[in-house]
Amino acid sequence: MPEGKIIKALSGFYYVLDGENIIQCRGRGLFRKQNITPLVGDYVEYEAENDREGYVLSVGERKNDLIRPPVANIDQAVLVFSVMEPAFSTMLLDRFLVLIESKNVEPVICLTKMDLAEDRKGLDEYVEDYRKIGYSVVETSSETLDGLHLLEGHLTGKTSVFAGQSGVGKSSLLNAIRPDLALKTDEISSSLGRGKHTTRHVELIPAAGGLVADTPGFSSLDFDGIELDELSACFPEMADRSSGCKFRGCLHLNEPKCAVKQAVEKGEIPRYRYEHYLQFIEEIKERKPRY
Repeated sequence: MPEGKIIKALSGFYYVLDGENIIQCRGRGLFRKQNITPLVGDYVEYEAENDREGYVLSVGERKNDLIRPPVANIDQAVLVFSVMEPAFSTMLLDRFLVLIESKNVEPVICLTKMDLAEDRKGLDEYVEDYRKIGYSVVETSSETLDGLHLLEGHLTGKTSVFAGQSGVGKSSLLNAIRPDLALKTDEISSSLGRGKHTTRHVELIPAAGGLVADTPGFSSLDFDGIELDELSACFPEMADRSSGCKFRGCLHLNEPKCAVKQAVEKGEIPRYRYEHYLQFIEEIKERKPRY
């Protein structure tokens, strides 16, 4: 049975990429009965009527799925953050990182407009902190887009989604990687010329030897799906040390003999990361229960 990956879903059709070929498929009526909605990014088995049309027969197990954009099996999220205009914020970056870690997606931090940085020393210290934690950090400038080849290296062979505030340069980066897309700056949209408020569909576009979602991810930045006892696992440097805590299920707040708090005191965990963790804990505590 031939297999492929859905790269676009539109008007009841699923466009399945199999090697170099794209097969336009309909879903089986069975999916509706079983409450299965195939997503862009799904690996599927299909039956071809000819070399251009067919039917999706089954959907493979997902390693993750996002709601915004509705896409499955994302390997990595490229978090695009400008260092100026808008200014760089570790709080916002940590918020994105937590959401991405919670979805089992690999983050790549991409800093743009490095040529505009006013406090280069402070910025270099942040970059060093995040690299020590284990995150990949790519730096690009707004004029030359040097560093672009490093970002392209991360995209090769992966399915990626770009995320970040508006105005940070997501579209400029994608335009530099795929000039033929001619994306409007400040708006990642597919090359179909859709307006900002028309119905959006997500599409995976080939770029730098991989696939990239053409709509930005993680437009909602609240922690709805994360429980209190799951939050520290979304901070890798805390997850690595939590086995050294005296109490199992330690939340790293006021518990005695907490390995995480000890690491903060010794400067092994950046204090601002721990303070963001405390703030996120409060947000989760204040969340209204859903019934």
